[in-house]
Amino acid sequence: MSVESLATAQFDATVGSNDIVLIDFWAPWCGPCKSFAPIFEQVAAENPDVKFIKVNTDEESALAGHFAIRSIPTLMIFREQVIVFSQPGALPKGALEDLLRQVRELDMVEVKRGSQPHESGDDPSDN
Repeated sequence: MSVESLATAQFDATVGSNDIVLIDFWAPWCGPCKSFAPIFEQVAAENPDVKFIKVNTDEESALAGHFAIRSIPTLMIFREQVIVFSQPGALPKGALEDLLRQVRELDMVEVKRGSQPHESGDDPSDN
């Protein structure tokens, strides 16, 4: 699958309709972003079942602001509409592939359980 650009208006629909979404927050003037782009595109081509998108922070500043993007490139990964990874900095191809493997292996029941606040008495370990 090729890398697609994403505008704020399509964000919710894109994240909501894909199991795994990798987002590269970038800007055209950013040197590390330019270096990371071919790696992101290669891994996207090798993983057609995953949605790879790029968000130009200059054009989509509201979306970048919503996610508190302070440094670019920043890679953010959603799995089942949950942010499971967010980190600034370019990654080498092997690291990006390994990260994607780890995201695929996540137990999303546990991830979602961990993101829910526990009410008193609901945690079996309390007994």
